[in-house]
Amino acid sequence: MIRIDEALRPSDLQPAIGRMWDLSAEKILALESVWDPADGSPVFTAEGRYTARGWTDWTQGFQFGSAILQFDGGGERRFLDLGREQTFSRMAPHITHMGVHDHGFNNVSTWGALRRLALEGRYEPEGRERELCELALMASGAVQARRWTRISDGGGFIHSFNGPHSLFVDAVRSLRVLALGHRLGHVLLEEGDQPVSLLERLVEHARATALFAVYYGTGRDLWDERGRVAHESLFDVTNGSYRCPSTQQGYSPFTTWTRGQAWAILGFAEELEFIETLADGELEPLGGRAEVVNVLLEAARATAGHFVETTPPDGVAYWDTGAPGLEPGHADRPADPWDTPEPVDSSAAAIAAQGLLRLGRYQETRGAGDEGRRFVQAGLTVSRTLLSAPYLSEAPAHQGLLLHSVYHRPNGWDFVPAGRRGPCGEACQWGDYHLRELALLIQRLAEGGPYYTFFGPEGA
Repeated sequence: MIRIDEALRPSDLQPAIGRMWDLSAEKILALESVWDPADGSPVFTAEGRYTARGWTDWTQGFQFGSAILQFDGGGERRFLDLGREQTFSRMAPHITHMGVHDHGFNNVSTWGALRRLALEGRYEPEGRERELCELALMASGAVQARRWTRISDGGGFIHSFNGPHSLFVDAVRSLRVLALGHRLGHVLLEEGDQPVSLLERLVEHARATALFAVYYGTGRDLWDERGRVAHESLFDVTNGSYRCPSTQQGYSPFTTWTRGQAWAILGFAEELEFIETLADGELEPLGGRAEVVNVLLEAARATAGHFVETTPPDGVAYWDTGAPGLEPGHADRPADPWDTPEPVDSSAAAIAAQGLLRLGRYQETRGAGDEGRRFVQAGLTVSRTLLSAPYLSEAPAHQGLLLHSVYHRPNGWDFVPAGRRGPCGEACQWGDYHLRELALLIQRLAEGGPYYTFFGPEGA
């Protein structure tokens, strides 16, 4: 269980955040100076050097989005210019990528971030630059919404790259691009010019994820533990019925792959924040505000509570809660990133920490102060751990920023140093990116700046 520091404040982390931005700037420039785009997108490091991995290209938005976040947090214009140039020159194929469920990762991190900064008045877009970003987001939202599988309860979900039978818990955070498309007034047009609401698809996918990917301790199966998450949910595409849980990157369908759980915590929390900005009339056709919020909130509370209860005291989770080599009492002592047969996943911790902060703040504003404060303080506690050694990468020769993350443990893709029992000491693009997002959120909370959301100032 996370040993929550009740006295920790966002301002207490500002020195560590400042140090992180300094290191982050060096890492971004070092990678940019040597990376050959012909090699593909950088995914994770081996012996401190970023490498590519052909599967699906879901990390390029994190690479260029990191430069945009660096400008946002550190203030140097050259990083904004770098992020803008790379977004305009290299991200266009991702807008219409028909084969992935990752649009919210690639396109909100780049086109969406530039739009947000323009709305916040952080920079003045040139010409029709903001309109270009918005057109990209509208198109991306429609493409993502088109990956649709109908299920037997009348709803549906955005299916994963595995095919129309497959619901990934990861995709709950890709819903951000549907949110932005809806905010911009866009719809998907199907055959016969039939309009499809992007908000409806967002809510239906979130509802399906909450129903089938998240467990609530109600006896659904023998391993039904409240807040546990299934990475993948499988459906019969003939009649739309649910079949069983599955996994691609976790240990088993009946254990919790912690990065998938982290995506759920953060994704549901951000969707709750977005729904707060919508008028009641927009939600009435979808069951009404109360029904929509209740489904998302219960999923967020369950997954966040489980993460807090099952993660080691310092807040860094092992890659799967049921991995076979976990040692007795592992959750009762600080995580061991160096010498264990089952690796920790710092990227899961960075993603979950942001979700805990957002959910906690949301609960505090709704009058659930005790639970809200618990989640906020847990998020800050995890963040403090990640913003220092051995997780913050301080060695100039290492291209990564957040150490001790893993990509695909079952496939054996992660680098294992000589003499170690498991992967350690390496970084990944999503871990580095989400540490920067986490730092930016805490920095703005500490400074009293505009609250950082993917959709920008309310009403824009």
